Amino acid sequence: MTPTPSASSAPSVPPVQAPPLVLTIAGSDSGGGAGIQADLKTMLALGVHGMSVVAAVTAQNSLGVQGYWELPPEAVRAQLDSVLSDIGVHAIKTGMLASSGLVEIVAEALAGSDAPAVVDPVGVSKHGDPLLAPDAVHAVRSALIPAATVVTPNLYEVEQLTGVKVVDESGLREAAEAVRALGPRWVLIKGGHLPGEAADLLFDGEREHRFTAPRHDNRHTHGTGCTLASAIASRLALGDDVPAAVAAAKEYVTGAIAAGFPLGAGIGPVDHAWHWRP
Repeated sequence: MTPTPSASSAPSVPPVQAPPLVLTIAGSDSGGGAGIQADLKTMLALGVHGMSVVAAVTAQNSLGVQGYWELPPEAVRAQLDSVLSDIGVHAIKTGMLASSGLVEIVAEALAGSDAPAVVDPVGVSKHGDPLLAPDAVHAVRSALIPAATVVTPNLYEVEQLTGVKVVDESGLREAAEAVRALGPRWVLIKGGHLPGEAADLLFDGEREHRFTAPRHDNRHTHGTGCTLASAIASRLALGDDVPAAVAAAKEYVTGAIAAGFPLGAGIGPVDHAWHWRP
């Protein structure tokens, strides 16, 4: 008869270690291609634990945004307090914040946290629908962006924030300098709307890093900005420095764009699970 091992002689089970923790503060996309849904899919794909603070709710599909409703400030603040006071974070990503009141609440949270913050200054949807109240642009410029480790504007958002209009790749440096003057540590200017290769410029006031990728013949690109910012935040939480995080994030997003699929009658999403599929 085999003796039953005592508790003291039983093999020890190593404690389960939580993965790095990343918080998204953004709007919900009912179509699942962008916003908090895209953020959480990206975080799962890159091996971190995603958490969310919902700042706004959109009625949204492949054809556009039919409406949006911001949450009350007390609801956003309560969500922030719940996560930050108990669980903590290794990185934060912000997206659609809708109004100046919500921008200011989130900026205060970023300033009070030691975690790196990736700010996607969302102003308009892929379909051209406005997602930021006009009076909130000043709050993004004066409160949110100065609290960012990395800010990731597209060319429309650069013009909205600084007045600088970029028409070709040679203008990326001027745009980066203008956004950098608002106070973030790093600026990533996304040049995806320019012709030719998809070129982005990362700048910290002194160092310049350029990232290029082939342009895929694929119209299903809904959620690229949210996905890129979330991927950068995920890589920062995993221990990358900013240039390495951006390089890894761009590689991930490029693959997701290549695998983007049709959904509904309009612009489909990128495929966040592209590297898991056959």
